[in-house]
Amino acid sequence: MKKIIAAIIITGLMSSCSKSFLETLPINTITEEDFYKTPGDAYQGLVSAYSVLNWDGYGNIALTSEIASDDCFGGGGASDNGWNQWDKSIKMNDLNSNAWKKYYTGIYRANKLIQKIEAVDFKGDDATKNRYIGEAHFLRAYFYFDLVRMFGHVPLITAPLEPGNYSIPQANPDSVYMLIANDLKLAAANIPATPFTSIPSGEYGRATKWAAEALLGRVFLYYTGYYSKPDIAGVFSQADAIAAIDDVINNSGYSLVPKYRNLFRASAESTTAYAGQNNAEGVFTIQYTYLGMGDQNQQNGNRMQVMIGIRSQVLEPYYKGWGAATVNETLFHSYAPGDSRQTASIISIAGEGYADTYKLDDQAQYTGFFIKKYTPLKDKNADDLGGSFQWDNFDNYMVIRFADVLLMGAELNLTANAGKAQGYIDRVRDRAFGDQTHRITLSNKTQIMQERKLELALEGHRYWDLLRQGMAVAKQAIDNTSSQPGFNVSFRTETNGLFSIPETQINLSNGTIKQNTGW
Repeated sequence: MKKIIAAIIITGLMSSCSKSFLETLPINTITEEDFYKTPGDAYQGLVSAYSVLNWDGYGNIALTSEIASDDCFGGGGASDNGWNQWDKSIKMNDLNSNAWKKYYTGIYRANKLIQKIEAVDFKGDDATKNRYIGEAHFLRAYFYFDLVRMFGHVPLITAPLEPGNYSIPQANPDSVYMLIANDLKLAAANIPATPFTSIPSGEYGRATKWAAEALLGRVFLYYTGYYSKPDIAGVFSQADAIAAIDDVINNSGYSLVPKYRNLFRASAESTTAYAGQNNAEGVFTIQYTYLGMGDQNQQNGNRMQVMIGIRSQVLEPYYKGWGAATVNETLFHSYAPGDSRQTASIISIAGEGYADTYKLDDQAQYTGFFIKKYTPLKDKNADDLGGSFQWDNFDNYMVIRFADVLLMGAELNLTANAGKAQGYIDRVRDRAFGDQTHRITLSNKTQIMQERKLELALEGHRYWDLLRQGMAVAKQAIDNTSSQPGFNVSFRTETNGLFSIPETQINLSNGTIKQNTGW
């Protein structure tokens, strides 16, 4: 008898306070024939797909891509090789296996719900049914977009595979992007257009119409840039992208948090000034909790936080971590005087007065700078809350911020409507400097890319922004020459910026899956 394993998360989906939705039920074995009968079954299936968003560790695309970019080095301990492989584009057989497993698990779960939902009796509640369908398609698109950005040619699977059926050939990326665009269009059409201020707190973290439209804009800019195409496989044009992004800006109810530093708990002026885990800028936000209470199998904590924390020491207000993704000093000095984003984004050991108390120990690629935005804090640290700092850090990750949407709008409208583009970037810079005297006259894409580098620093976007400008631009930015050999980096253009496919997956496919060029 076919069975599904449901590690189902209790949700009032996506609470901003206790996050009790991330407490997990015991793992149960449920026969498929008895499941997907009721709306409750469909809801549990949907939540099981959402739960994959929490799978982090070495499968965290934000951390992987930051290390691969020009803004970070690998860091970690002197004997930690994994992070340095992303930094220096050196092959390890299964370095990316966690990411591959994460995304295909999420795709499987989304495919399962899409396949089974027509058998569910919604008793005439088509609105709920359509919403679940829309969210499932959003999640499938989200997982495929990360997967195809990382690996390029990947198997395109639109229905659940039976065990042992591993010989699925890799698809042309055009086909994958066509699926992504169609999935997101369907999601935007089926999920209610509820403005942010009307979203119940118990639903924070669920995909919205606005998240689907914003992700469509991101996908459009990446695909058309990286592949030098005018649109997404004939199904989504620049005019469509402009309409989608403008809709988010004008109608979603999302907005900029007044002060940049209050976006992140680690940089906020105070605990009361912090904008909160689900604030008005988070167009799509992944939810985390400490309620795994030290059980790494729960996979509900933000593992990126422990990885980037200052290595093995507490420098209050910061808590300890593994020291991965040390920040390139050039990023710190890229900010103009008065730009609040510099100290809100980056911990400067000397600049914050830790030069005499910091202990180097076995920290690799020490630069004097660490990621601040998501670094763990001593206040309410996971250990004190009854969990473990290794598994249970709980700060939510904003996948799509409203500022990102404004900058996408500026880029998309640069030639179509220069006045609108100027207005969008003005809003971002005015917030960064706290005045209107630091505006720039927008005339080219390079200015927008520089603004993205500063505004979205260390949030997982920089590498992809470089790749979509071309391999020559990526190489010029990422290459690093130093008198210290550990900091020498040479971007290998022969890889086209793609990551190596895990050797275990190539072996499981009996050779059907081929390794990427350059690996």
